[in-house]
Amino acid sequence: TTEIYTLSLHDALPISETLRDLGRIMPVCAGVRRWGSAALDLAYVAAGRYDGYWERNLNSWDIAAGLLLVKEAGGLVGPMEPDESIVESGSIIAANEPVFDRFVKLIRNE
Repeated sequence: TTEIYTLSLHDALPISETLRDLGRIMPVCAGVRRWGSAALDLAYVAAGRYDGYWERNLNSWDIAAGLLLVKEAGGLVGPMEPDESIVESGSIIAANEPVFDRFVKLIRNE
């Protein structure tokens, strides 16, 4: 596959959860990248440089502008859990439309 995803290594997130995510994602993608800024990573999804992005426990100011960029560029965004608010939880899944559904299933372990 050729998808490239990005993730966060957020201090508040247990490393075991991140490793479980990586265990599901890495076998089915071309690579995982992390530049250190949620806003930049979401902008890269919007620009088509990344196919997807996920992160947990962000502050609303970390994701608000990037979330809008992804949507305006035709990408899709969703919460980490189906019934939660992205802004309230600070947890986001974003991807381009062709891979979004598959990416969500991988991240949510569905």
